Amino acid sequence: MKPFVLLISLFLVGLALTLVTPGLTLKLCGKTALSVMLVFTAIGHFRFTRGMSMMLPEKVPGRKGIVRATGLIEILASIGLLTPSASRVTGMLLIIFFILVLPSNIYAAINRVNYEKGDFSGKGLPYLWFRIPFQVLLVAWTYVFVLR
Repeated sequence: MKPFVLLISLFLVGLALTLVTPGLTLKLCGKTALSVMLVFTAIGHFRFTRGMSMMLPEKVPGRKGIVRATGLIEILASIGLLTPSASRVTGMLLIIFFILVLPSNIYAAINRVNYEKGDFSGKGLPYLWFRIPFQVLLVAWTYVFVLR
């Protein structure tokens, strides 16, 4: 929920700034909001590594490394989004990334993983009523503000 609020809040601030800042476009506002949100979520990968590794089945080897690697991917994507020569490729890869991480969110919901606490006190399946539409929003957002 925090990433969603951050994404929308930053976009609304950017939208307001377009009224007083010549040359500031909605596309740039959308990319910037997504970029900052990715840095925010990447921090969670390093701050809550143990809990986030619980979002993957135990039989997956190197879970903590995967969590750290996906955090690094999010940081690199945030830079790529704002780099004109890399923005389009970053957007395509980011859409694939958003689709690939959805199963871990479903697994976490089914198993009631609370990644911040590193336990199984999470919201469970009702969380998916938010998470799945949010993933769809992220894919659509990336398409609209990066690829289009």
